[in-house]
Amino acid sequence: MLPPRIAGRLTALSMFCALALAGVPALAQVQPPAAPPAKQKTQVPGYYRMMLGQFEVTALYDGYVDLDTKVLKFTSPGEVQSLLARMFVASTPGMQTAVNAYLVNTGANLILVDTGTAACFGPTLGRVVENLRAAGYNPAQVDTVLLTHMHGDHVCGLMADGKAVFANANVYVDKAEAGYWLDEASAARAPRDAQSSFAMARAAVAPYQAAGRLRTFGAGDQLVAGVSAVPARGHTPGHSAYLFKSGNQSLLVWGDIVHSHAVQFRRPEVALEFDSDSTQAVRTRKKIFADAARGKLWVAGAHLPFPGIGHVRVESKGYAWVPVEYGPVRTDR
Repeated sequence: MLPPRIAGRLTALSMFCALALAGVPALAQVQPPAAPPAKQKTQVPGYYRMMLGQFEVTALYDGYVDLDTKVLKFTSPGEVQSLLARMFVASTPGMQTAVNAYLVNTGANLILVDTGTAACFGPTLGRVVENLRAAGYNPAQVDTVLLTHMHGDHVCGLMADGKAVFANANVYVDKAEAGYWLDEASAARAPRDAQSSFAMARAAVAPYQAAGRLRTFGAGDQLVAGVSAVPARGHTPGHSAYLFKSGNQSLLVWGDIVHSHAVQFRRPEVALEFDSDSTQAVRTRKKIFADAARGKLWVAGAHLPFPGIGHVRVESKGYAWVPVEYGPVRTDR
């Protein structure tokens, strides 16, 4: 038997608990937890920003296309599958291949390199302008457009509803490139399945031609302060890269030097079915890889995994792609 003093305390405690619990609903009345929220199933806006010396560089994601592995030449299906598996790249329904453009604010100019696909190639593409706006700019602020070449996934974004999207911009393209794609005789000689590519190129630049804003350049021509054209022929007759320099930093925006990062860095000899001159494209790729690795250049590619910015490193076999690390926009470097 408990001492009276302790028994009294327990009785008082029992009464207190009973009174406290009197205001609590029965456990059977407690509501089950709410269902988890619906999945959002959307990605963040497609832009990435970094500084290059005093230049601000913004990568813009246009979207993606699934490329059939059969477009890769000078290799075998077995080698392609091995190289894709090595980099954990799926080949079904195709190699997911990004389409990127690059916006560079030099302080004096707002320069867009390539313009994406607009409505030319389906629902997984066409988001350059949307992402340019998300990045804090609008098309009317772009004063210079540099085209690496005139395939539809690089030029279709120039025009919408027959009007210039970048109405205040001068558009620059290599003289040989323009001469090929805008020449009616070239179009007439091309295979029937290539006719649409000529039509896309002509339609995209038409508003700029009409306004006197389409400019062609040759080797050694000055384009914009801090920017020089680098010949990169092979993929198309006048394919060009652009070298941006600010302070002691350089960025080579190289267009279509690479379509499959998993295959072509390891094996630069692998070409594309739709290269206009595959042999020349291979020579160009090898030279640009060597120059980029030796100079430790930043590079940016239209079909590298977004944001498509990074470095090229020499390997015992071929090269390796070293992508940029996500981080804050650093102005102290």
